[in-house]
Amino acid sequence: MNGRFESERKKMVEEHIIRRGITDEKVIEAILKVPRELFVEEAFQEKAYGDHSLPIGCGQTVSQPFMVALMTQYLKLSGTERVLEIGTGSGYQAAVLAELAQKVYTIERVKTLFEKAQKILSEKLRYKNIVTVFGDGTLGLANFAPFDRIIVTAAAPETPKILTDQLANNGILVVPKGDKFLQTLTIITKRDGELLIQDAGGCVFVPLIGKYGWREEVNGNR
Repeated sequence: MNGRFESERKKMVEEHIIRRGITDEKVIEAILKVPRELFVEEAFQEKAYGDHSLPIGCGQTVSQPFMVALMTQYLKLSGTERVLEIGTGSGYQAAVLAELAQKVYTIERVKTLFEKAQKILSEKLRYKNIVTVFGDGTLGLANFAPFDRIIVTAAAPETPKILTDQLANNGILVVPKGDKFLQTLTIITKRDGELLIQDAGGCVFVPLIGKYGWREEVNGNR
């Protein structure tokens, strides 16, 4: 990898990940390892390690590194989990998850983004534990359920029951909930059929589009 990007990645992790409260060493190591510059448009690679979202095409953006790290930390991954990601986007979050989980299933509904992310993840970075799927993420992946962890990278109007149904017992679901203007990062733990809900603070994501999300097209973070 480019030595300069490696230096900038380390600086970003120190200033925007560790100093802002991310304490999971495995998450920090994953962020240090994944080359974020590969997941943004070439014209924006010089800005790949600022703590902000950047364009990835199709009117979408890759989420800021801190939010990726925060959501990943809430998943509490030990390395044995099967994880479902709703909204592949650039593929950056999936790559971080692949460093920490046994298997990652990721769904994207925009064909261009799906194909681009698939190429980066499988051909450039050669991940063997990521399954990329083109389709409606709000439906989940019933054929591969249950999942130990589920992460949604778009804001749902409410928690999609179809996703909590696909969550294993003692599983964790991380999902932004709310409308286009006011959203809350929500952590849901499933224990013996009961859903335990934790409010983890405000966030900003694109509305979740699909059968069990919002129905209109809106640009935003992915």
